[in-house]
Amino acid sequence: MQSLEKAKTRKSLGMTAIEGEKEIEMAITANAQLETLFFQKDLANTIFLNQIEKQYPNIELFALSKELFSKISYRETTGGLIAIAKSKRNELNDLKLPPNPLILIIEGVEKPGNLGAMFRTADAAKIDAVICCEIPTDLYNPNIIRASLGTVFTVPIAMSSSQDAMQWLKLNGIKTFCTNLHKAEDYHLQNYKGASAIVLGTEATGVSDEWINFSESNIKIPMLGKIDSMNVSVAAAIIIYEAKRQRLFC
Repeated sequence: MQSLEKAKTRKSLGMTAIEGEKEIEMAITANAQLETLFFQKDLANTIFLNQIEKQYPNIELFALSKELFSKISYRETTGGLIAIAKSKRNELNDLKLPPNPLILIIEGVEKPGNLGAMFRTADAAKIDAVICCEIPTDLYNPNIIRASLGTVFTVPIAMSSSQDAMQWLKLNGIKTFCTNLHKAEDYHLQNYKGASAIVLGTEATGVSDEWINFSESNIKIPMLGKIDSMNVSVAAAIIIYEAKRQRLFC
């Protein structure tokens, strides 16, 4: 169980640990393949346990004492539940797009909290896909699962190189809007009603020149105070919801 805290082990086994009732609930909603469930006998929600048993009749269940459960848990607020599930494939060719997709592209963002927050926004806005380029971690980092509240399972996500993502966007006829502080137009003046991809990068360096040169439009959020940038997950939420507003939240 504890070995799944390491990305190398998760990748080699093709398994991931999901801690917390809400996170497990999201994984189940996304039809994740749960293999094993550890629960703390005096804490776990018995109604939820029964639901899991019905939905996964072949799941292995292990009832643990408080002391033993605390030794295998990654964090304290798990609700007494830890599931082991098969990792999903996250490749570009696995994405199934509607005729007029809205996509978020995340380049180089490494903080699990920011990634998780963007996945939550992607789920809340029900955008069609998130493509992660040059991300220095895997999607099933326990901190990403926690920060996303399990939406890392509900949102269609692909891991890709920037070059492959650009070729894929061209092939699918998707217009790219790249966030950039320089030589850019205000985000709300753009038309996102057609097939669109919004690209965001790290707070430290922004989006790479490769993406800036590739994009049809460079966009910015007006900074009205003294600071010249905002948290990347906040920026993502602002632009995504403007795009959804233009699409009448459809």
